[in-house]
Amino acid sequence: MIVAGLTGGIASGKSFVGALLRRRGIPVIDADQLARDVVRPGTEGFDAVVRLFPEVLSDGEIDRGLLGRIVFADPERRRSLEAIVHPRVHAEFLRQMRLLKDAQLVVYEVPLLFERGLEREMDAVIVVDAPEEVQRERLMRRSGLTADEADRRILSQMSRADRCSRADFILSGLLTEKETETALDELLPRLLTEASHPKKGKSL
Repeated sequence: MIVAGLTGGIASGKSFVGALLRRRGIPVIDADQLARDVVRPGTEGFDAVVRLFPEVLSDGEIDRGLLGRIVFADPERRRSLEAIVHPRVHAEFLRQMRLLKDAQLVVYEVPLLFERGLEREMDAVIVVDAPEEVQRERLMRRSGLTADEADRRILSQMSRADRCSRADFILSGLLTEKETETALDELLPRLLTEASHPKKGKSL
């Protein structure tokens, strides 16, 4: 089995790429979905979050929008939330990997892959890259954030230059669906053959 990390800055287009990979029948484990699952009502993660952030409890659910605004405005509180969520997400990732043990290729879509040191567990890493001004515009359009709120979320992550310098393959987040499919047609065979000995910073 080859395990490929799929990452990129917030609103860079990695979820779009992940959806196209799923359409090809490639198993994609979504860390954002795992993060939602491990804090759903009735879980230990939910109880831990509500104890630490009681103000986000609304009608028996976690108000994720409010929680996001709180933690992205306060790095210390964000680290406290991550201490609850990240270990549980990783445990669930490992559980799902065991279920997919017969797959030729599994993709792990995770925003903070390098920040969490997860590249050590990957055979290769694909970075979806987009300029910060594009990330900002997408965040403001899709999430209703102000420019300042969008910038705080972008700046909370690794810089584009650092992320791309550590990538095995770089895929533009500015491509159309057809262009992205064409890029994947080229990337995937190379990934399968080169994952054991990739060269950093390959752009597609």
